[in-house]
Amino acid sequence: MLPKPPADLPRLPPRPRESSKHDYGRVVVVGGCPGMAGAPALAAMAALRAGAGLVELVVPSTVVAIAAGFDPCVMTQGLPAGTDGTFAPGVVDELMPRLGRADAIAVGPGIGRSAAVQELVLALWREAVVPAVFDADALWALATAPDRLAVHAGPRVLTPHAGEMLRLLGHDPADRAGDRGFLERSAVEMAAALDAVVVLKGPDTLVADGTRQFHNDTGNPGMATAGTGDVLTGVTAAIMAGGLNPVAAARLAVWVHGRAGDAAAADLGQVSMTARDLLDRLHVGFAAASAA
Repeated sequence: MLPKPPADLPRLPPRPRESSKHDYGRVVVVGGCPGMAGAPALAAMAALRAGAGLVELVVPSTVVAIAAGFDPCVMTQGLPAGTDGTFAPGVVDELMPRLGRADAIAVGPGIGRSAAVQELVLALWREAVVPAVFDADALWALATAPDRLAVHAGPRVLTPHAGEMLRLLGHDPADRAGDRGFLERSAVEMAAALDAVVVLKGPDTLVADGTRQFHNDTGNPGMATAGTGDVLTGVTAAIMAGGLNPVAAARLAVWVHGRAGDAAAADLGQVSMTARDLLDRLHVGFAAASAA
């Protein structure tokens, strides 16, 4: 039997009859590079499935046509690209005005690794005033400048898996990867030091904000497949855009994401499920979360 939602699991408020898309938040997803256009698209589609009223996908011009083809409900914008196909140097100056209308941003899915990406991610970490989720190669960029992370303009959520957490700690990702206790203690300490929420993904995913810790009881090993983390990033950003505070949004997102994964595993088996299957069952997770 699948677990019931914890009694204190945050929940989305009911939607008033007289409401519009502008009442449910605008999410901007920043990511993508050649060969990785699907990652930010998954995050954007997940944000829509998680209730965001408007979702804009910002990618390098090299992949904008591909990214725009995944879902007609997502608005897509291409910004200048460098010779390697990732975002061009200085692109943050064009991006920041677009964030003025955002209620939350998601940074990192498929964004690639380059000096320009590093510059962009660190600028968004430091300057974006809206709640922001950092995942995937955005975590690589943050790990290159640990001394610059204590200062940021708005609420921050980091969603590392074990290897990304080790990199953030300055360790080789292959080092101590199986030491879950060490990673969880470090996640709690990092959340306190950065005044951020850390979502340490894995079995019994940990959500920590420096003072509180929550373990999640949904999910299964079938979710260890490409793209599921991008879905979680989009769900978390959408819930924050809808008004929940970062730790509440992270808790609800992780629970719903895991329950969607459990529904996919029940239908398809753990071996055959993909991130698209998870995306298509987010409604099951949200229904279960609101049923208690």
